[in-house]
Amino acid sequence: MITAEQFRFFADLVKSASGIALAPGKEYLVESRLNELARGLGMKDMDEFYRKACTSLTPAIREKIVDAMTTNETYFFRDQHPFEAMKKLVFPELAKRNGNGRIRIWSAACSTGQEPYSLAMIIQEHFASLAQSGVEIVATDISRRAVEKGAAGRFTQVEVNRGLPVTLLIRHFTQNGAFWHAKDSLKNMVAFRIFNLLQPFTGLGTFDVIFCRYVLIYFDPETKDQILRRIVSALNPGGWLFLGATETPSNLPPFMKRIPLEKGVCWKRAG
Repeated sequence: MITAEQFRFFADLVKSASGIALAPGKEYLVESRLNELARGLGMKDMDEFYRKACTSLTPAIREKIVDAMTTNETYFFRDQHPFEAMKKLVFPELAKRNGNGRIRIWSAACSTGQEPYSLAMIIQEHFASLAQSGVEIVATDISRRAVEKGAAGRFTQVEVNRGLPVTLLIRHFTQNGAFWHAKDSLKNMVAFRIFNLLQPFTGLGTFDVIFCRYVLIYFDPETKDQILRRIVSALNPGGWLFLGATETPSNLPPFMKRIPLEKGVCWKRAG
């Protein structure tokens, strides 16, 4: 069983590396995930793993610990209403405003890629002219394992059954054995990269749309506010921000306007 000392050590490590706050009461989660990681690394138990981490923690092991503690819950067209808003409101406006200019979308904390692929499918299905003129979807996550899976575009039957209509599945994926593979036309629209939201945003550029959904809930208030400020600064004038259904920001700057949707809300930066 994980000790209080071990829990504090790993919680502090994860917090400093990723911003994820593991409050007391999450001991069972840390123990189960890190026990599995320890066995995968050839260690017999948590005690051995803790001693190893205390005395000779390598960057690779630190990354594996953080990766093990990230939650990669996601599915295609999650919550529906953000994607309906993209189809009915956001993409039509961007197409009119940007003309033939490139549109940039950031799927922050993209997990295994279902969210950015959902956005790419909307574009291919309803806005072929945008796809031709240039839409760049940048998909980032702190988890190397999740990013590599997303970039591969390979999903199980269970994963495609979660939120993906069969008509879109047949048009945008091919079946190979037990897996469904995103077609190249879909994969080529999404650029995956490993990225930690605690790091400087230099090199990312600015975006017309940012999806940052169901990740802020894992940060303490100070870290959440810091990341939100930097996300807002990465929005182009007139840009759109989508957060998770349970995430209600309290400290957005006044130039971020709350936009009610049929179900849910989003935010738009003044243009």
